[in-house]
Amino acid sequence: MDAQCTKLRSVLWAMLLVAMTLVAYIPAMRGGYVWDDDAHVLANITLRDVEGLGRIWGALWADETYYPITTQYYPMVFTSFWVEYHLWGLHPLGYHVTNVLLHAVNAVLLWFVLRRLSVPGAWLAAAIFALHPVHVESVAWITERKNVLSAAFYLSAMLAYLRFNLPGDTTASGHAGDTRGVQWRFYVLAVILYLLALLSKTVTCSLPAALLLLIWWKRDRLSWRDIVPLLPLFAAGAALGLATVWMERTQVGAMGEEWSLPFIGRCLVAGRVLWFYAGKLVWPHELIFIYPRWVVDVASWPQWLFPLAALVVMVLLWLRRRQIGKGPLVAVLVFAGTLTPALGFFNVYPMLFSYVADHFQYLASIGLIALFSAGVVRVSARLGPRRKAVGIPTSAILLAALGGLVWNRGYAYQDAETLWRDTIDRNPSAWIAHLNLGMILDARDQVDLAMAHYKRVLHLKRDYPDALNLLGAALVKKGRATEAIPHFVKALETWPGYAEAYNNFGKALFQLGKFDEAVDKHATAVRLRPDSAEARRDLAAALIKQGNVKEAIGQLTEALRQDPSHVQAHSNLGSLLAGQGRLEQAMVHFRAAVRLAPDYAPAHANLATALVLQNRYPEAIDRLNHAVRLRPDAPGPLNALARILATHADADLRDPDRAITLAERACELTGRRAPALLDTLAAAYASAGRFGDAVATARRAIALASSAGARDLAGRIHQRLQQYEAKQPPYLPTTQPSPGLRPRATP
Repeated sequence: MDAQCTKLRSVLWAMLLVAMTLVAYIPAMRGGYVWDDDAHVLANITLRDVEGLGRIWGALWADETYYPITTQYYPMVFTSFWVEYHLWGLHPLGYHVTNVLLHAVNAVLLWFVLRRLSVPGAWLAAAIFALHPVHVESVAWITERKNVLSAAFYLSAMLAYLRFNLPGDTTASGHAGDTRGVQWRFYVLAVILYLLALLSKTVTCSLPAALLLLIWWKRDRLSWRDIVPLLPLFAAGAALGLATVWMERTQVGAMGEEWSLPFIGRCLVAGRVLWFYAGKLVWPHELIFIYPRWVVDVASWPQWLFPLAALVVMVLLWLRRRQIGKGPLVAVLVFAGTLTPALGFFNVYPMLFSYVADHFQYLASIGLIALFSAGVVRVSARLGPRRKAVGIPTSAILLAALGGLVWNRGYAYQDAETLWRDTIDRNPSAWIAHLNLGMILDARDQVDLAMAHYKRVLHLKRDYPDALNLLGAALVKKGRATEAIPHFVKALETWPGYAEAYNNFGKALFQLGKFDEAVDKHATAVRLRPDSAEARRDLAAALIKQGNVKEAIGQLTEALRQDPSHVQAHSNLGSLLAGQGRLEQAMVHFRAAVRLAPDYAPAHANLATALVLQNRYPEAIDRLNHAVRLRPDAPGPLNALARILATHADADLRDPDRAITLAERACELTGRRAPALLDTLAAAYASAGRFGDAVATARRAIALASSAGARDLAGRIHQRLQQYEAKQPPYLPTTQPSPGLRPRATP
């Protein structure tokens, strides 16, 4: 009966941990995707099918790059994303809920581990771990699934290993006697769970060392029986850990001047990092997604205080271990040891913009949190009968305060723009935040605001190639290609292999009408990034201007092989195929573009044109209506729809009044300087019986076409002018498409 009551109490306390975690993280669960989440989930093609699952697990040995995410080998993380993608698609709620549930499970597992180790205040430590705001970054950021998932396997492996090595109550007198021999199944389980932890994130390689410390703490000595079973774990951790270090340097790019600290400088960084993380645990004020990157100066004596103070603390804890116990020393060593991969001794890419990040101490925080909780219980025990009256309300207030901070911090992760604005507000020198916020604004066509952030990046980080490239691309968007070119030149001087800069350089040359030079730049971009569908699409556009349609079709076909969801490539390839009279093939690509991007107006317009060429006018009108609704300021769809409504022989399809409205709008948008659009307006006037307006408009169109050297167009309009002068309507037979109507490729 007592055992049942104890089990029931454990279940209730575990449920309370889970409930508190879920409530505190409600704002975070309602968030969307932020930094890198697009690459991990939204744009990660390996999640789409079974073949992708094979690529996830075989990425370490693959001959070709099909792992378009972090270039780190964490297959368990991406397998979890793969499963979720097939459960709820791309809706972010499911991914957020999974992260929060994993974090709640980790809190429960931590409670079980600490309870098994007889650590005082085990439940309080687990509750603080669940509700500490420094963990919001690991939980609210979908990309950091690697933290919460690896921690679940890490703590499970630790629990299993303790069942193997510390199967019952042990003391300093020695091993647990004859019960040890039947516990090997827990050893096998611990090894499997540890490997899964490593395949989620290799920071968990610290587990064998942490286990040795715990065994030494509980037994006061270590024997070969304790060390030998851990040797395979040390070997696996070292192998995968070194693989991560190698990939971080060679594939992620964590090498070069920004990472060229001397060893003594790395020691200074390590000391300061330890105190930084300890300080955030004690006082989690002003948490920032990107913290300021401090300057390391070996000649500055105050910077030496950090590593020296850390060393002094550890020495004092060692010297006082007989008086205060080894627990504090073990807790601090577990904290520092788990942080080792993030102390600055190994190059990691985030060191480019900061030496610290909240998510780096997700596992490491356990040591100091457990030490704090044990200290609270020990101190409260001295209060005697009053300990519950004081301790319970105090703990409740502490947990409520931490939960409130988690709740509030969760709002920063609502979406990428919110996160970057929050970062800039707290750390205006965070150049990476300015860069990413600029890209978000750029994608929304708020180009001037985006350019301001790119310029801020260049002020904070001189000649940074990404900022130069993006600023140049923004200038091209504004039609200022001449101003953009020096930025591309500078970016390529800094980074000669920068494919995106070559591609944008090509766009600038294209805008200036230098098509041969544009082809050269785009071709270089394709050579550097043969998997870039964007570069191939842009190369195709330049080739079209050269008149090299065959090669353009080849580039677009390859672009779609690389990225079958590239909307513009579908639309442009369809346009080229239609121009060759291959309408059925063209229709396949137009329909694909419309399906992939229902709000992409050019795809609807091109599909409408193909339908017209097949004499399927009702369907074409429907598509053009859709395109006009999507882009009411685009002259092309307005003109195409007006032309059909003005000239179609079928009275049921003809609508002269609306044709006039559409054609007048198209002419206004072009300053009434486009002869083809004025030709349509003249036809609309004639269709409505306004032959005087039709004649005047046609004459103006002829004059503009003649002055532009478009003699063929001027001749065709002159023929229609004669009809208007004879008061003949401009109706065309249903088997004859509107003049000049053809699908168009978008640059």
